[in-house]
Amino acid sequence: MKRIKIFGREIIDEKSIAQIERCTSENDIGVLTADAHYGYGHPIGGAVAYKNKISLSGVGFDIACGNKAVRTDIKADEIQLPKIMDEIYNQISFGIGRKNNQPVDHEVLDKIASAEFKPQRKLISLAKEQLGTVGSGNHFVDLFKDDDGYLWVGVHFGSRGFGHRTTMGFIALSQNLSFEDKVKEGSMDSPPILFDIKSELGQGYLEAMHLAGEYAYAGRDKVVQLVLRILGNPTKTFEVHNHHNFAWREEHFGEKYWVVRKGCTPAFPNQLGFIGANMMDDSVIVEGVDSQLSKEALYSTVHGAGRTMSRNEAAGKKKWIRDRDGVKKPVTVGRGKVNFEKVKTSIKQKGIELRGSGADEAPECYKNLDEVLSYMGNTIKVLYRLHPIGVAMAGSDIYDPYKD
Repeated sequence: MKRIKIFGREIIDEKSIAQIERCTSENDIGVLTADAHYGYGHPIGGAVAYKNKISLSGVGFDIACGNKAVRTDIKADEIQLPKIMDEIYNQISFGIGRKNNQPVDHEVLDKIASAEFKPQRKLISLAKEQLGTVGSGNHFVDLFKDDDGYLWVGVHFGSRGFGHRTTMGFIALSQNLSFEDKVKEGSMDSPPILFDIKSELGQGYLEAMHLAGEYAYAGRDKVVQLVLRILGNPTKTFEVHNHHNFAWREEHFGEKYWVVRKGCTPAFPNQLGFIGANMMDDSVIVEGVDSQLSKEALYSTVHGAGRTMSRNEAAGKKKWIRDRDGVKKPVTVGRGKVNFEKVKTSIKQKGIELRGSGADEAPECYKNLDEVLSYMGNTIKVLYRLHPIGVAMAGSDIYDPYKD
């Protein structure tokens, strides 16, 4: 009998449940966290413990996507919020381009240039171009105010085009093609792509994944550093930083596993996590708890509130065409369910400074984070509630093939 633990079954769609079933064999352990929703080959908000395999589908296209949050020693009410948000949006690049030509350097680029998995070395130019850029979709740079009035900076994004191209390369290799060959991802319900951990391909994927993880950490560090500089370099008094699209070697129930988490935050006892909600509701800093329920969760928790509406359903389906200057611009085909002008009015009334974003990221596209957390039971505890005061995301007119 399969061992699958589902948190909040009543708020999870049947497609996601069917996916975790497909991803889990008799020898594996599966988990769905309460924010789970439908993904490519593996549900987002799903974790699987494999004995001798690692899942490309479980790690996903945005290898090492994750969150970082820092608390500063200044009060949120002391800053000129509109001006600060303008500077954040002007200085930080969203989407695939870079707003300035300032060189971005980091030791991780040297590692990519001499990567152990040699095909990744060819991605060095892309890695340099995108280090410290945020991307689009649900990726963000936010300012928060906690219950004591202190200002926090929070970011969410991953390994950008470097991770995406790495994933596509391994999909090609799984089909006996070369790393550089173009391939199609397959359907959402495709079986998960699994590599034997002892195989040459499995070992290559592990090396490549860990390097993409270092790159993602470096990018989030760079963006947070820039925001702090814009704020006048306040002192950091608290910090949390973790992946939620990754694979780890762990022990569970007395046995060793490779645990793949996709849209899942590790939550071992005393481990910290930053969980974002949406552009209008509170986010949280959590700490893992040691309980029987935590063990059944593979010490995993949610990474966000979880989508209830697809991007096309929310904003209408888009086609991207090039204008006279060769820039890709969106053309909406069909009407979405979200009235984003109304959303922006509500956000303004709450005193939140919004820069960018679009209908597909409206709060109504997501579950309620507090409800989602309630289904996780005694697996985590909330340390801080973060009230959004400034939100910066890519605009709906920004093309980015690496957003999810």
